[in-house]
Amino acid sequence: MMAEIPSRLPFWKMHGAGNDFVVAQVDTLDVSDEQWGALAQEVCDRHVGVGADGLILVQPSTVADRKMRIFNADGSDGEMCVNGIRCFVKFCLDRGLVSAPDGAMTVETGPGIVPCVASRGADGKVERVRVAVAVPDLRPAASGVAIEQAPPVLALPVTVRDAQGESTQPVALVSMGNPHAIQFIDGSPDDYPLHRIGPLMEHHPIFQHRTNYEVARVLGRDTIEMRVWERGVGETQACGSGACAVMVAAQVLGQVDHSVDVRLPGGVLRIDWPGEGEVVLTGPAAKVFESEWTR
Repeated sequence: MMAEIPSRLPFWKMHGAGNDFVVAQVDTLDVSDEQWGALAQEVCDRHVGVGADGLILVQPSTVADRKMRIFNADGSDGEMCVNGIRCFVKFCLDRGLVSAPDGAMTVETGPGIVPCVASRGADGKVERVRVAVAVPDLRPAASGVAIEQAPPVLALPVTVRDAQGESTQPVALVSMGNPHAIQFIDGSPDDYPLHRIGPLMEHHPIFQHRTNYEVARVLGRDTIEMRVWERGVGETQACGSGACAVMVAAQVLGQVDHSVDVRLPGGVLRIDWPGEGEVVLTGPAAKVFESEWTR
């Protein structure tokens, strides 16, 4: 018999470069995903809830220091979130759930174990976290696209239609443990109709598991600016895995070097990738307030 969600759930409201989360320690593992998904929808509602892009659960792990579960604002399984994992690390270290004098800890996620290293400020609290995100997977199947095309896929034409007409978005496919479709544009991402095109791309039938959709402009060998429509959430101020995917695609296209600042509406993330192996992201993590959710 499945357990019920606790009637009182202490939490921290947190954000990583503006990508915001409700983070709670939950020691029980026998609550169903359906219950957590329903709670995520309640808590993340920006009108009658706390307001967040996702609900993050801090759970025990037998293979890492702690296990992270994340549920998107629509209640779906978020699988992995790099901005979220930085908040997760800060929560664990600042609350003393993990003893890590050097700031290093490991996090169990759906795609695998993620090593992280935190940097503390003068007050001893975590300010920034370096995350070894994942080895990018450029196979179309890894992004949930069933096409007979050898990787990398850097300009897959995806046609969308709505009341305003038909348009085709040429996208690069990169999986960072979750799927990303990236469109490079010449103009400013600020001027792109993301709120119209984003949901059409997320739910396009070519993406078997839906997709995260990024629009990006390369400003130089070491700088990219972007906006993101996140699967199950909508537009967010930042997406860590999306920033990594954009940097990988730009590097494969020969447009950037091995260390890049990615500018998002919520702030700047530093992405390092030598062209093979794991992508490493460094960015901020902040606590906004703490409270308790009662049911």
